[in-house]
Amino acid sequence: MNFTRVPGKKKNHKIKIFTLSTCGWCKKTKQLLKDLELEYEYLDMDNISGGTLESARNELKKYNPSCSYPTLVIDGGKEVIVGFKEEEIKKTVEE
Repeated sequence: MNFTRVPGKKKNHKIKIFTLSTCGWCKKTKQLLKDLELEYEYLDMDNISGGTLESARNELKKYNPSCSYPTLVIDGGKEVIVGFKEEEIKKTVEE
């Protein structure tokens, strides 16, 4: 799986987001992370196919069995946030 890395000044957490390119909440989440100057990686699930999609879906199910978007996986799954929850995201990444 090739996550797209978005550089940021703050690298204190390893953040991965499973998203859809057409999802408004996913776009808001990416923008929030950017505004907070956080480095993160994302994977637009609707832009992959075949075995890669299956692998990505299996990975996502480990953290969010309902496979809804966006799903943020912070520090290898130490913290998982499903949906655009601005205050929870800010609180988690500012610790």
